[in-house]
Amino acid sequence: MTKKTTNNNMEEQDISSGSSEAELPAVGKVNFGDLRRLEPLTRSFGYDRGRPIDRYYINKFLTQYSTDIAGHVVEIGDDRYIKRFGGNRVTQSDVLDQDHPDSTPTIIADLANADHIPTDKFDCIIVIQTLQFIYDVHAAVRTLHRILKPGGVVLASLPSLSPICRYDMDRWGDYWRFTSAAVQRIFGDIFGSGNITVEAYGNVLVSTAFLQGMAAEDLTPEELDFKDRDFESLITVRAVEA
Repeated sequence: MTKKTTNNNMEEQDISSGSSEAELPAVGKVNFGDLRRLEPLTRSFGYDRGRPIDRYYINKFLTQYSTDIAGHVVEIGDDRYIKRFGGNRVTQSDVLDQDHPDSTPTIIADLANADHIPTDKFDCIIVIQTLQFIYDVHAAVRTLHRILKPGGVVLASLPSLSPICRYDMDRWGDYWRFTSAAVQRIFGDIFGSGNITVEAYGNVLVSTAFLQGMAAEDLTPEELDFKDRDFESLITVRAVEA
């Protein structure tokens, strides 16, 4: 089915649907089942049910680029992914974070204001689900570019759709959700568009499930791996310091 839709001042666009009107439930007759609720199934991002859905994609991303995790590697927040994916390719590792009781960084810094970190220091920087908590995200990405060695790689993930992390919101802020176009522009402007690879994951089912706190185990691999570019849930970027 194809129909016309108008969004604010945008011109009418053709929107294609895979279902006919006869297959769609009538207005007011949608069966929400377990999801007709004002409270999510859980507020723990799915951790109390299994593996969070965003971590399913993050693991796929880091597996794909695991050979980049080599040499002197720094991870933001903790070193779980250095240990999981770096192996004996890592010759030195650090954890970068701000000074707070929940972290034990080897480098204390705010990525948006980190002039004390030497230039050209790291071979790889792992930045997983971090940039949404930094208000001046452009300054943070400029820092990532500056502290990478030539040929070094940033491996980052950013949420496109996610519940607010109340713990972080109440302590230092949960500011941003991104689109693939925004990530392409932010990293491309600093690293050069030819030096970055941006990928989006998700679909409407994944988006609904993640907001409800469902886990990856609640969905099939086919459901998780189906990509709908109009329903981005997670964005990844591999950026090289040329």
